[in-house]
Amino acid sequence: MIFGKQKASSRLGETVGVNKRIWLIVPATVWLVIFFVVPLVIVLIYSFLERGTYGGVVWSFTVGQYQRLLNPLYLRVFMRSLELAAFTTIICLAIAYPFAFFIATRPRGWRNLLLMLVIIPFWTNFLVRTYAWMIILRDQGVVNTLLQNLHLIDEPLNLLFTPFAVLVGLIYGYLPFMILPLYVTWERFDFSLIEAAQDLGANDIRTVWRVLLPLTRRGIIAGSILVFIPALGAFITPDILGGSKTVMIGNLIQNQFLQARHWPLGSALSILLMMLVIIPVWVYFQMAENRQ
Repeated sequence: MIFGKQKASSRLGETVGVNKRIWLIVPATVWLVIFFVVPLVIVLIYSFLERGTYGGVVWSFTVGQYQRLLNPLYLRVFMRSLELAAFTTIICLAIAYPFAFFIATRPRGWRNLLLMLVIIPFWTNFLVRTYAWMIILRDQGVVNTLLQNLHLIDEPLNLLFTPFAVLVGLIYGYLPFMILPLYVTWERFDFSLIEAAQDLGANDIRTVWRVLLPLTRRGIIAGSILVFIPALGAFITPDILGGSKTVMIGNLIQNQFLQARHWPLGSALSILLMMLVIIPVWVYFQMAENRQ
């Protein structure tokens, strides 16, 4: 009888503990529902409505907005956005991978200093930093002035308001998001594995391919997602450095909501952008699950 009472008391304690843990997630759940789920549902509903005569929406459900996305004009914008986001991710990875390795192999004092230099740009407003690139890339800017003084060019290069300027701005803006995850990966890396691979006869290329890349894969994937997703939806950088010549999905959405006042089409574009963002995240979680 006593044993039965102890068992019942233990079950009651477990139930109370579970209830306490459930209450701990209530604030986060309420926050997500109010500020994520509800706005997402509103955008999804608006994407199936029609535009009013003077803006707003007409409560007539249709799939016409999604059919309009097949317009070659929009398809070109999508492809340009994917291309710039992919190039931004690849170039950031090419720069950040050896740089993060360099930081992780320095003495702790130098390591902290280099990390601070990586983080310092976040202390300045992103809009201000983007405008600074206008000064650097314009016809009378730093780059053209330097090249002309070195007699490498006779006339200023057309750098500003081009896809090249947008790519440079995206790389500059999102490079720290690639460096930091890779640095964490390198900091935990067991460098004795490199010596072991070389002792077993592996050359430098084989060591990189068979040891370094597999063991730093998580940092590569995490950094790539952190760069690709915001680069795909960027609108400040292409708006300032690309002008009207380099429109990305973010600019298209902004124009539909604020200028054209075509909320249903802007909502459909937002849903499409979200789907493009979900795909790499889903692939990452699938790969993580398969490795376990």
